[in-house]
Amino acid sequence: VANAVYWCEEFHIDGLRVDAVASMLYLDYSRDSGQWEPNQYGGREDLAAMAFLQEMNATVYRRCPGVVTIAEESTAWGGVTRPTDTGGLGFGLKWNMGWMHDSLEYVAHEPVHRKYHHHEMTFSMVYAYSENYCLPISHDEVVHGKQALVSKMPGDWWQRRANVRAYLGFMWAHPGKQLLFMGQEFAQGAEWSEKQGPEWWLLDEGYHSAGDHRGVQDLVRELNTRYARTPALWQRDTDPAGFRWVAVDAAEDNVFAFLRFGADGAPLLAVSNFSPVVRHDYALHVGDDATAWQEVLNTDAEDFGGSGVGNPDPVKPEDGSIRITLPPLATVWLVPYAL
Repeated sequence: VANAVYWCEEFHIDGLRVDAVASMLYLDYSRDSGQWEPNQYGGREDLAAMAFLQEMNATVYRRCPGVVTIAEESTAWGGVTRPTDTGGLGFGLKWNMGWMHDSLEYVAHEPVHRKYHHHEMTFSMVYAYSENYCLPISHDEVVHGKQALVSKMPGDWWQRRANVRAYLGFMWAHPGKQLLFMGQEFAQGAEWSEKQGPEWWLLDEGYHSAGDHRGVQDLVRELNTRYARTPALWQRDTDPAGFRWVAVDAAEDNVFAFLRFGADGAPLLAVSNFSPVVRHDYALHVGDDATAWQEVLNTDAEDFGGSGVGNPDPVKPEDGSIRITLPPLATVWLVPYAL
């Protein structure tokens, strides 16, 4: 516990991520019958480990306001992010390994095959509010031959970057806190190397593809900026009423659309098209509010290295639906527009 506080107080780190929490919580973890003894209640939970994690989290949050603790916990243990005074472990966030594996599996498929894996992008919302989740592109996913994020994507170099941009736009709008592993924010194609570090030279003016990498970097900067100034994306992050599917079963189109809502009800509409074709006049039922909608972010924008297809003018609803243009391999965000 003192060690955790030491890192936060002396080195001013932003948070602690605890690895393999499941291996601490279960007495029978990786043990065969006869290699472990039940706790005093006859269960397989390690009560001492639970008490330690509760003490560590409570102490860190009391001593170091603003720090976050994150658990990499791979089971369905209840209450990982519940406060310690109600019996939880007291972590601030839990690593959403299900979302990470499912979504990366989906985008690794060629677009023509993605319709058969549509549920891998929607299943996360079944359990999204069971804990306070962090959406991670884990260090485990970009080493040991698993490839960097942009290299996981199908298609040529343009399509790979477009897939990454669309994926990041989807990720930033999805409930949960976003976490990229270094190098992914500028589409580094090589796996992580602890000897070399991030390949910052990819952004140098003299490098022939520098603009390609800067486009992804500029998108991540814009996503962060837009996220911070859009309460709908974070204000009700742990409230089911802050989310509503608009298009959840458009598997044939590789399209996902949902609304996020702020505390005052102000919405943001996120639409992802994981198909390499432009979809014109795509109908989405957004409700009976007569407000027009304005595109505020488009991962296919030319500034980010895209083709520049989008919705430059406000889109007026008819009978509760709007018709918008969906750029290829892209995510667009729209918000109400005062005409």
